[in-house]
Amino acid sequence: MAKAVKKEKSTIAGFTLDKKDLAILALLQQNARVTVKEISEKIHLSTTPVHDRIKQMEESGVIKQYVTLVDQNKVDLNLMVICYVSLKEHSKNAGVKFIKTINEFNEVIECYSISGEFDFMLKVICRDMNAYYDFHVNKLSQQENMGNVQSVFVMGVIKETQQLIHG
Repeated sequence: MAKAVKKEKSTIAGFTLDKKDLAILALLQQNARVTVKEISEKIHLSTTPVHDRIKQMEESGVIKQYVTLVDQNKVDLNLMVICYVSLKEHSKNAGVKFIKTINEFNEVIECYSISGEFDFMLKVICRDMNAYYDFHVNKLSQQENMGNVQSVFVMGVIKETQQLIHG
């Protein structure tokens, strides 16, 4: 019977990560405020190499940014909507214009280009149904190339994570 072999190195976007790098990433994803000293103690590596590895991952783009995750309900943003959007015209310019506009809407926190019946999937966060209605009618539907919009209202979040690397 073959044994499962744990990878010692992983190449991500042309940048080779070893076991220690992956451990650092896992710890930073769990808590971006963890100190270099705490990381070095957990992965058994002195602070200078840990610091250097983090800097290298930041400079190479493996670490894109550090963020604070906010509980949407505690800041009175109680409605999450997934919007599937199709455009009337599918030229490159039409798509670029739509993306530029979507990036200006604060209500849209994620936007994906997708395959299938729709062209884009938006994750929209609003205060309530009235705020979503206002967004839908006065912003989203006003786009000149707007085809069809299908809104799906999220009733509960089962799993939500940003952690890609696990220790």
